[in-house]
Amino acid sequence: MKTIHTTLSLLIILLLTSCGSENKKEPTDNAPAIPVKTRQVEANSNNPFLSVSGKIQATNSADLSTRMMGYVTKVHVNVGDKVNKGQLLVSINNTDLQAKRAQVDASITEATAAFNNAKKDYNRFKNLLANNSVSQKEMDDITANFEMAKARLESANQMKNEVNAQFTYSNITAPFNGIITNKSVKSGNMANPGVPLISIETPDSFEVIAMVPESEISEIKKETTVDVLVKSINKTVKGKVTEVSSSAKNTGGQYIVKIDLEKTDTNILSGMFTTIQFPIKRKAKSAMVLVPTEAIITNGQLSGIYTPSQSNTALLRWLRLGRTFGNQVEVLSGLNADETYIISAEGKLYNGVKISIQ
Repeated sequence: MKTIHTTLSLLIILLLTSCGSENKKEPTDNAPAIPVKTRQVEANSNNPFLSVSGKIQATNSADLSTRMMGYVTKVHVNVGDKVNKGQLLVSINNTDLQAKRAQVDASITEATAAFNNAKKDYNRFKNLLANNSVSQKEMDDITANFEMAKARLESANQMKNEVNAQFTYSNITAPFNGIITNKSVKSGNMANPGVPLISIETPDSFEVIAMVPESEISEIKKETTVDVLVKSINKTVKGKVTEVSSSAKNTGGQYIVKIDLEKTDTNILSGMFTTIQFPIKRKAKSAMVLVPTEAIITNGQLSGIYTPSQSNTALLRWLRLGRTFGNQVEVLSGLNADETYIISAEGKLYNGVKISIQ
């Protein structure tokens, strides 16, 4: 019996070992490899001139708000409308101001009547004093009464000026000729002091705001003529440096440079991104890593590129991108010179898929 039990135990152990070995077998990936084409990273160090990124904005622009709180009764313009200086843009309910102005007008009427009466008394007593018909004390009292009436009238008139000034804040008008670029309010909304209601800018007059690194800012001078490439329309416009900041305290180590654009028929709009090339040789000699924009993969605000791994699979690497030069984009980090990336594929790529380099 002992021999039989020993034999059964050995058989059970062998069966369990066999099952375990079968479970540990890894599934074989029989999917065909995706044919891909790769390219070597281009490290561009041939351009010796300084190039920086910038953004176009209108030379003259304004965000209009009010100093009073009230309901918006009517918005008289829409985005894209051309307006003239002084044109009414937004009306805010001013019923309380109308009541206050009525009270002020009544105060002015009362103060005017009191002033005229005090003035007559003052002139009459002045003549009587000349004839020694009244005492100096009586004359002093009349003079004081006249001066107080005069002051009350002046106070009432100044109050009217204050009310009239408040009326200007209930009617938002255009400060200059321009185009409405934004409208953040509609009829029935509550207007709050200091909150922008309407944005306006002058058309056909633009400037570029560029950020220049500290290693290059000392070489940039006012009145320097530069080339400005407008990326979205691939057009180059001439510009002239008008302002050079001397502090980077609030700009993260970058210095602000303003450039006025020359008048052009090119369809330029505020907010377009640009590349500014200064006629200044770069001090930094590091090469730029450039890749074609067609090879970039985007996922929301993330940008990446597929590279081949040592095991012939696609590896997605996230990048930090910089300036755009035509159909190429600068890679600031995530991809180094002398590395290879996938430029095209004959199938859908995903992280870890098998590839076959053609």
